[in-house]
Amino acid sequence: MSEVVLPLNDRGLAYGDGVFETVLVRDGRPVLWEAHLARLARGCERLGFPAPPRDTLQALPGRAPAGLSVLKLIVTRGSGGRGYLAPAEPEPRLLVQHLPFAPAEARWQRGVRVRHCELRLGIQPRLAGLKHLNRLENVLARGEWSDPDVVEGLLCDSDGHLVEATCMNLFWLRDGRLETPRLDRCGVAGTLRQALLAERSMTEVEAAPARLEQAEALWLGNSLQGLWPVTRLDDAEGHALITWTIGETHRRLQNDAQRLLGYPSLT
Repeated sequence: MSEVVLPLNDRGLAYGDGVFETVLVRDGRPVLWEAHLARLARGCERLGFPAPPRDTLQALPGRAPAGLSVLKLIVTRGSGGRGYLAPAEPEPRLLVQHLPFAPAEARWQRGVRVRHCELRLGIQPRLAGLKHLNRLENVLARGEWSDPDVVEGLLCDSDGHLVEATCMNLFWLRDGRLETPRLDRCGVAGTLRQALLAERSMTEVEAAPARLEQAEALWLGNSLQGLWPVTRLDDAEGHALITWTIGETHRRLQNDAQRLLGYPSLT
């Protein structure tokens, strides 16, 4: 693949003025494709520039290599404007990358250890749910730990409500009910999360971190990796708060995700 040269005045590079999608592709067939296209279009519309033509986007997954891969799409507003003032007639720029991919299958089976992060996400409803290019909060949060046994960090907003992990959505079972954080003020509304909400009885809630210590099960998930069951949750200093044993309760929701993404069921 030839190297893409991005001009220094591209607004995505200069200001994070754009959106992106990472799509699981299996033998040229994109998974949850309509949901990814809808979120991309929604992001472009909310930022105020046109999305790439659908015909252009529809042709991209077919260029992926055989087997599993990731199609990464980046759409910036393009170049132009003066400072923060965007051009009146933007010409968006589409960047495309195909990457080999293998899911972390061991984490499906054995589960993962996660921790709380100290960083708090800023509240901005106009950007809530979008996968926009301004991900510095996530970069800073991911820099809070170096322990290889900790695979993810959980993030709250500036009011102290649970939102997401650095690159995954959160799901938990409490009092027999599935819950996931509301994402109407910040956070990324994942396509796997959307598919699970459409299939399962699940409540979007506003919850403090202590709610997780009352949960019977906790998962992290996205449309590439599926769901990882959490076996240990630490505080921001690395001290264990709660542990879980993986059981049938974990597998039921995991297998819903496995089916949606075309992965084998788990026992």
